[in-house]
Amino acid sequence: MPRDVAQLVGELTLDEKTRLLAGADLWSTTAVERLGIPSVRVTDGPNGARGPMLAEMVEGEPLTALCVPCGAALGATWDVELIERVGAVLGEEARTKACRVLLAPTVNLHRSPLGGRNFESYSEDPVLAGRIATAFVAGAQSRGVVTTVKHFAGNESELDRFVADSVVDERTLRELYLVPFEMAVRQGGALGIMTSYNRLNGEHCADSATLLAGILRDEWGFEGFVVSDWFALAQTPLAIRAGLDLEMPGPARAYGPALVEAVRGGVVAESDVDAAVTRLLGTLDRVGALDHDPAEQPRSVDDPGHRAVARQAAIGATVLLRNDGVLPLEADRLRRVAVIGPNAARAQIMGGGSANLPAHRLVSPLEALRSRLGAGVELVHEAGVDISLTTPEVPGRWLTGDDGEPGLTVSFFAPDDLGGAILHRDRRDSGTAVWFGAPAASVGDTWSCRATATLEVDEPGPWLLSLVQTGPSRLLLDGEVVLDGTAGPLPPGHDFLGLGSRELTVEVDLRPDHPVALVLECTNPDGGLLAGAKLGVRPAPAADGIDRAVAAARDADAVVVVVGTDADWESEGADRTSMNLPGRQDELVERILAVAPDAVVVLNTGSVVLTPWAERARALLQVWFGGEEMADGLVDVLLGDAEPGGRLPTTVPVRLEHNPSHGNFPAENGRVVYGERLFVGYRWYEERHLPVAFPFGHGLSYTRFELGRPVCSATRLRAGEGIVVEVPVTNVGDRTGSEVVQLYVGCDEPLLARPPKELKAFARITLDPGETGTVRLELDGRSFAYWQPGDPDADRFAHLLATQVAWVRPPSGLGRERGWAVDPGAHHLHVGRSSAVVDHVVTVEVVDGGPVPG
Repeated sequence: MPRDVAQLVGELTLDEKTRLLAGADLWSTTAVERLGIPSVRVTDGPNGARGPMLAEMVEGEPLTALCVPCGAALGATWDVELIERVGAVLGEEARTKACRVLLAPTVNLHRSPLGGRNFESYSEDPVLAGRIATAFVAGAQSRGVVTTVKHFAGNESELDRFVADSVVDERTLRELYLVPFEMAVRQGGALGIMTSYNRLNGEHCADSATLLAGILRDEWGFEGFVVSDWFALAQTPLAIRAGLDLEMPGPARAYGPALVEAVRGGVVAESDVDAAVTRLLGTLDRVGALDHDPAEQPRSVDDPGHRAVARQAAIGATVLLRNDGVLPLEADRLRRVAVIGPNAARAQIMGGGSANLPAHRLVSPLEALRSRLGAGVELVHEAGVDISLTTPEVPGRWLTGDDGEPGLTVSFFAPDDLGGAILHRDRRDSGTAVWFGAPAASVGDTWSCRATATLEVDEPGPWLLSLVQTGPSRLLLDGEVVLDGTAGPLPPGHDFLGLGSRELTVEVDLRPDHPVALVLECTNPDGGLLAGAKLGVRPAPAADGIDRAVAAARDADAVVVVVGTDADWESEGADRTSMNLPGRQDELVERILAVAPDAVVVLNTGSVVLTPWAERARALLQVWFGGEEMADGLVDVLLGDAEPGGRLPTTVPVRLEHNPSHGNFPAENGRVVYGERLFVGYRWYEERHLPVAFPFGHGLSYTRFELGRPVCSATRLRAGEGIVVEVPVTNVGDRTGSEVVQLYVGCDEPLLARPPKELKAFARITLDPGETGTVRLELDGRSFAYWQPGDPDADRFAHLLATQVAWVRPPSGLGRERGWAVDPGAHHLHVGRSSAVVDHVVTVEVVDGGPVPG
């Protein structure tokens, strides 16, 4: 039941209040038991609710979670009703993990195709990102869970993300990068905002009164709480005055004792502390989290209803980029199918970093096809090439611990005392034995451990075993040391957000009928926050892999080629360095298409990639990192049981050098200059008349549609007024399908430079063959507006011009009020199916331009 938050705050001591404003640990807020204020748990993240920990076990059992498609895939659905259902499912998943705060969604824009976390974000366009975020927030919060929209703001790259200064002019910030946050707050009712690590125009975001007090609260009316990103830099007086309400994780650094000292020293007013505590407790009370039972334990609940929504999202995200009569495949005509590619036999369903989680189930495209086609169809698999940046962890099913259960049995000892008393026992359900913080209170921060199991592979042959470590470690097989990282520090690698070493590898012969005894020994001598090691395994690459793949394709009735990236190539903590598919995948596709021109090429990536062979591919699908139902959803699409519903949320350029941020990305000397300003994504390519491989909004269907003439509720309007546009849509094909009608607005003679046109509304409609329906597209006053930055010296400059240099023509914007404004004159409404395919253009006249209420 609701609590009297004002009374609670009045009863708290200063020490208690400042403790409340910092986490108790990595994943929990602080409790005040004497007043019945519980500790509330939080969880990552955007494509699932992992739970309040990074460990994979709870009471000896694996803790798994539903994995829905990644952010870019959710953006590709262009389906707000579906995304609201996805949000609701993740809200329910968070509750099963005993958490009441979900650290999602991520709404930073795809400024560069190389952004390391693009897979986690929705789109290059702020309106698409904002509408998807709004739906996600509404769905998740309907289940009594606070969402924290992140990362506020200017966090579009990973290099030097903790300290880099994002240099963004005010107009670009207002018209692009703040819009998804504003929509999530004003339209979605978001109750949480997470600040980003970076500085924005010189200020750390957690300290920025401009962002938090000015824009977020005063302008947008935000009523929830603001939380820092984990270990983000914050300065005590600046952060509390700006409105940072919760510092994470604990123990406190800027808040807690430091904040008490600042108040008692007269540097900070206690009223600022009271305001922050009121916002934090008021928000938690609003979703019922102050009645949460802190003793509740996380659970793994593999709900069939949740799985069905994840499957709908995977199908809805699948973009049919090209189809020259190849798809859908006719299952009853298939006798031999070649399934080729490095991602064909593995479930690459999510990106790396904080979005990563142990999924309820992992199904590869090969497994899904084999299950659907049955024993009557022969499936031949060849990887063709190896793209591993690091070696995948040893799967739990290949490991048997001392207790007979899958995984590793782990014993902890004092540092450098593996022969001493056992301090604690634990289990891991795979080859990754890593702990975030102390493994147990009895162990402490510094320790040694020994993990044991028998290892039994499922196919004979030469295998590569690998070791990645955070501290000195070694691997023994049948008592022999095969990998030794104890001699000295190893160079840094890519695992564990860059905290792991470069991997050591060794080639060994392993057979299914010959289990080997495996022992992993590692130490955490310095008390590192994240400590342990990862054991990896993969087949030793075959020198003739592409030749074997070509031979398999030549003799098949149908060929499916699954190429892409993985969680090492696309991860939090690092930006990509290339848009190319890793390794020799382009060569693999070229050679397959040479012998099997009807091969279906499937792009299993989180971000867009270059496809130099695309015009020769008669069937091309983008499935993203599609979550745990991706493989079955892909088979639904391949066999025509479902319609590929996706549309591109981001432009695919012809060359990396064509993209708007080229030359200004990533950080350089601690600064990220947003030099392209407003011209991001399709705005840039159209303004510069650059060709693209696939335009923003593009996506084909298995049927055909006609868009009728749009009808506007008005063709003349004043600044601040909106209109409704209705568009008739007819399915002129022979099967049920869906179309996404997109509306872009352009201005004839803008006062300030503007893109040729910008997405302002869209709607999805599903129709049976021959059916006609009407979509309703609503444009408000902001749909025609731009941000007028004004001139702080306008009065002084006007006086100077009038009294001293009157013959000088004044600047065109002189005297304009700072804020949203609409230019008078003709505005064109471009209605179509992508930024490049416009079916109709309708002109409306703004008869009285001027300011627009914010």
